[in-house]
Amino acid sequence: MRIDAYTHFFPQKYFQRLTDSKVPDIGKRVREVPAIHDVDVRRKVIDSFPDYKQIICVALPPIGTWTPADKAEEVARIANDGLKELCDKYPDQFAGFVAEVPLTAPDAGARESERAIKELGACGVQIVTNVNGKALDQPEFVPFFEKMNALKMPVWVHPTRTAKTPDYPTEEKSLYEIWWTFGWSYDTATFMARMVFSKTLDRFPDLKILVHHFGGIVPMLEGRIGPGWDQLGARTSDEDYVSLRKSMKKRPLDYFKQDFYADTAVFTSDAATELGMKFYPLEKIVFASDCPFDPEKGTMYIRETLRIIDALDLTQQQRDQVYRGNLERITGKKFV
Repeated sequence: MRIDAYTHFFPQKYFQRLTDSKVPDIGKRVREVPAIHDVDVRRKVIDSFPDYKQIICVALPPIGTWTPADKAEEVARIANDGLKELCDKYPDQFAGFVAEVPLTAPDAGARESERAIKELGACGVQIVTNVNGKALDQPEFVPFFEKMNALKMPVWVHPTRTAKTPDYPTEEKSLYEIWWTFGWSYDTATFMARMVFSKTLDRFPDLKILVHHFGGIVPMLEGRIGPGWDQLGARTSDEDYVSLRKSMKKRPLDYFKQDFYADTAVFTSDAATELGMKFYPLEKIVFASDCPFDPEKGTMYIRETLRIIDALDLTQQQRDQVYRGNLERITGKKFV
C-alpha cells in the first residue's frame, strides 16, 4: 500500500463557504480541476492506481486570507469536520486527513489543532509558510508551536505567495507566475531558515515539521547552507550573527537535514527527486504527489511520482519506508 501524504480536496460545506466569499481567482482554479471538489471524480482518480490511498487536506487560499480572525476557527472546524466525514465515508480511498488550522485565530490555531487531533483523529495539521506576510517565528505564533510540540504530531507546511509579491521592488506585481514557480520554493526555504535561526527547533525538540516539495530550493543550495552559513556573520555588520551562530546547538546545515521531514511532490522531476533523496536521510522522506494540480487534473503527478520512486535504487524495505513507514511512524497511525 502506498499512502500519498499530501493531496488536496475541498469538502462540500467548506467549498461552498469559500466560493460564497468570492475569493479572487478561486472560481477559475476549481472550475478547471473538478477532482479538487467533486468526490466522485476524485475517487475514480484514486481507484485508477492499485494499492494506493490518499491523505487529504484543503488547498489554498489559507483561511486567514479571506476570513476575519474572529471567524477563522469556525471556518476551520467546517473544513476539518468535512475532511473527517470523507475519510469515514470512503476509507478505501482516503486513509486520513490533515487538519487546517488558521494561525490568525486568537490562540494561533492551538485549540483547533488539539480538537482535530484528539477528537477527529487527524494525522496532523497544515499551516502555510507565512501568515499574511508575517514570519512564523514571531511571538504570536508560539502557542501553536508549543501545542504541536506537546501533541507530538506533525505539521504539514505549504508555501504561500501570490502575484501581489513583486519580482523586483520597482514593480507592483509578479509577472509570468514567477511568484509560484520560483517564489513558493523560496518561501519554503525561508520558513525553514527562520525556524532554525530563531531557535524554534531548539526550543521545541518534539516538533515534527513536514515541508512540501522536498523543501523547495533547499537541496540545491546545500553548499550555501553548509560551508556558506558556517560563516554566518562574515557578511553582516549591523547584527551580531557570529554570536548567534556560536550559540546554536548544531551547524545550520544539520538542522536542515535532520530536523525537517520532506515530501516527494516535485511535479514529475526525476532530477529533483534524486537530489532530495540524497539530501535528506531516508527516514525523513514521505511519498506525496500534490494531487490534483497537474495538467491531467489529477492523475499525472500520482503516476509520475510512483514511476520515479519505483525506479530509485532502493530495497523493498526502503521503498516501503518512503511509501508508508515513515508517515506511520511520525503520525503514530497504521494505514494498512
